[in-house]
Amino acid sequence: MAAKLKIAGAWSGVLEAELETWSVSMLRHQVAQRSGCGAESINLICGGKLLKDGDESLGQVGVKNNAKIMATRVSVDQGKALMIENQKALAEEERASRLTRIKAAAMSLAKRHADGSLPIEDFNLELENQSGEKVQLGTENDQRAIMTGLMLHASAKQLIKRQQYEDALEVLTMGEEAFSLCDPKLIELVDNVPILQIDMVWCYFMLRDMSWLSLAGVRLAKARVGIERAHGKESSRVRILQGGRCPELPLYLRMDLLEGVVAYHSGQLQKSKAFLSSAQAKYLQLQVPDELLSLLMSMGYRQNDAKRALRMSGQDVGSAVELLVDLKEKKMRKREDDRRRQHEIMEQKRFGITPLRKAVDLQRLSELESIGFERALAAEALRRNENDTQKALDDLTNPETNSAIQLNVESRRRKRLHQEADAVIEKLVSMGFQRPIAAAAVNAYGTEDAALNHLLALHDNPNGSAAAVANTANSTHPVPTAGEENVLGSQEFVSSQTSDGSNGESSTLNQEEERDVEMEDELTEELQRGDALSDYDIEVTIEGEAINEYLGLITSAEVNTSAEENVKNVPSSE
Repeated sequence: MAAKLKIAGAWSGVLEAELETWSVSMLRHQVAQRSGCGAESINLICGGKLLKDGDESLGQVGVKNNAKIMATRVSVDQGKALMIENQKALAEEERASRLTRIKAAAMSLAKRHADGSLPIEDFNLELENQSGEKVQLGTENDQRAIMTGLMLHASAKQLIKRQQYEDALEVLTMGEEAFSLCDPKLIELVDNVPILQIDMVWCYFMLRDMSWLSLAGVRLAKARVGIERAHGKESSRVRILQGGRCPELPLYLRMDLLEGVVAYHSGQLQKSKAFLSSAQAKYLQLQVPDELLSLLMSMGYRQNDAKRALRMSGQDVGSAVELLVDLKEKKMRKREDDRRRQHEIMEQKRFGITPLRKAVDLQRLSELESIGFERALAAEALRRNENDTQKALDDLTNPETNSAIQLNVESRRRKRLHQEADAVIEKLVSMGFQRPIAAAAVNAYGTEDAALNHLLALHDNPNGSAAAVANTANSTHPVPTAGEENVLGSQEFVSSQTSDGSNGESSTLNQEEERDVEMEDELTEELQRGDALSDYDIEVTIEGEAINEYLGLITSAEVNTSAEENVKNVPSSE
């Protein structure tokens, strides 16, 4: 039902509007049309508040039925200025909202993947070293802080690539805060924080705002110390880890350049020249000859991958090929590890969650299985006892509790199989098969593929075995034996009752409903695209131009200084 709005001012009258579908912009255009002027010259005021254009409906901005709205006319220039101001305000709101979402999503992901909770996703976020090996750093809080910082840093890098430097700075600041919550001794072992500091100064530089000068110097000094501590003197530790290669050279080039820029604007020309000359030498080292690039590309490697490998290998073709092969093997191993982990997570979801909502520890489960206990029973014992191996062992060796565990496991298995069968039946019904016939086929043949093949055969030969199958249409779903447990191939999460009676599934689903799935997917996609050397993978074109620019400024300053000194030394004609 349309609401009535009483308009006064530039045009007076009553307008009927759908409060839930009309926007402020639509109302503005209607008033402007009736008053004979452009929409940009109409201001709308309701309840003492200026109504601004946006995606919200009239109802959402507080306009009600029989509301009184004042329409004032302003000059075209004023109207355009107001519209521009409104657009800027909306853009700023959207930007602030997105930054808040990025931080919230990173914190949510880190919390779920650092505390042993059952993952909602089919993957786990895990920390790796430069060799691609999984590492465990510090306490749960340390793990969470590092994960949050890494995700925010990865998001900021994408913003830098899109030249959104102000937004990148905001996200980098969030990342810096996250890292600050971690044990400083752990942070000293890695180069992530120094690289984040360099990225922050790079944003300052690209924004060309001189107010960053003193802060940039402090950040670069910290970065220099942190890099040397993590990489060793003259990158000795990195050389060992990377087999003599120098993947960090572009990062050092950028750091030298920024230190040279800071020194120049601080009036320290000689210091600036030294840093810039060092950066220039590294820049020349990173220039890839066309013939070497063509050689690698002729071997089937992509241009960007070939250029990256040659830069990191000091233009050594053999070493570059070894690096490319090594990175390919690591990607393949990672895919295999991801598939294995996905299988493990699906298994954990079938086992359910502990009273404290943690996943069943698969390593401890394997230990119990290795001494002769059935996997499903051992998993239930661990789940009940919060992954305490000794308590689980006590339950498994106690006839009374062992019997209770077996009954619980069997009940859950039957429930899961019924749910799986129902899901297959619903799927077949959605394809157009009659429910009784679909149910009979699932009961008789067990698997989805077999049931579907049978139904299709019936469709082609309706006088075949339809009667025989129809006789089972009203029977209950069969319960397969232990060896047939996954006969339907479903991997749905079936919950377990925790000791306090809460349901693990509902808790997990509630978590999922509160997630910002879109932003979490964006963050994890960026992480999954990278590898252990991504932080050093910098395209140095802008750096090269900046080096030449500032060396030119220094040369000009030196010429001017020399000319002034010559003037002072010219003898007087008197």
